[in-house]
Amino acid sequence: MKLAVLILNREEHLETLLEGLLEIGITGATIIDSIGMGHILSTDVPIFAGLRFMFAGSRPYNKTILSIIKEENVAPLKELAAKILGSLEESGSGILFFIDIADVVGLKPEIK
Repeated sequence: MKLAVLILNREEHLETLLEGLLEIGITGATIIDSIGMGHILSTDVPIFAGLRFMFAGSRPYNKTILSIIKEENVAPLKELAAKILGSLEESGSGILFFIDIADVVGLKPEIK
């Protein structure tokens, strides 16, 4: 099993992405409202306020999507993200990564 973490910078794609997750067999996820470090530094920390120009045009708010998935869903999730979001290699699109999970308690039996 893997923990899939997708930091979605373009919130307008959230609904389409969630529909796609269902289509590839990922039926559960937790979605967290999140804020990038650059936004906090440039707006809330006076010493860094002069750096606002570095973050101009960036999206201050995003969604972090967490889902425990089966190993065989890794490739389909990467393909889905590329299809909906475009290349994640481009700055500002988002970040997708996976972490190995050794054990889980409280998960639906069909996922284990």
